[in-house]
Amino acid sequence: MAAFVLGNGVSRSHIDVDQLLRVGPVYGCNALYRTHTPTVLVSTDRPISAAIQASGYPARNRFYTRRPENGTGAQAVPQKYRGFSSGPIAAGIAAEDGNTIIYLLGFDLGPNSTGNFNNVYAGTEFYKATTALPTYTGNWIRQLITVATDYPNLQFIRVHGDTTAPIAEFSKINNLGSITIADFVDRINTPKDL
Repeated sequence: MAAFVLGNGVSRSHIDVDQLLRVGPVYGCNALYRTHTPTVLVSTDRPISAAIQASGYPARNRFYTRRPENGTGAQAVPQKYRGFSSGPIAAGIAAEDGNTIIYLLGFDLGPNSTGNFNNVYAGTEFYKATTALPTYTGNWIRQLITVATDYPNLQFIRVHGDTTAPIAEFSKINNLGSITIADFVDRINTPKDL
């Protein structure tokens, strides 16, 4: 089964999350809960994780964090990914859930089109300003490679948009490929192609 893991890079703003939810499980991160209820939500940064737990979201939905608060319904991230960032953890959980094809959307891993912080939530609570410098991505790259190599029989497909940085290390991983957003949209419009 195909699953969709949403990073928060701006390239994913071209994707209809509600359509993805109709096609298969969606694994999202952090502030995605403000507008959508993914199948699984992951948040590792303490301030936003605390806000999500205080909101009551984990009592009704599947939510993972490093420090689940008692009585909230939040679950601890899988031990082997405990030190990872939210996006790679979400990919790991999607793999653990038995999905066989995992699409990675919004994993831009580089600056936005103006060379600044690349995040759809830039400038909102818990996020850096839209004019901030890009976030260092080396740890995310290493973590995604670890997840892909942990599950060599699964296929990971990174969906590329205008702000998606090319990552040379990914080309060395046999089960980590890429497609354009246009090709991805064609696939989700004909789910048998997923």
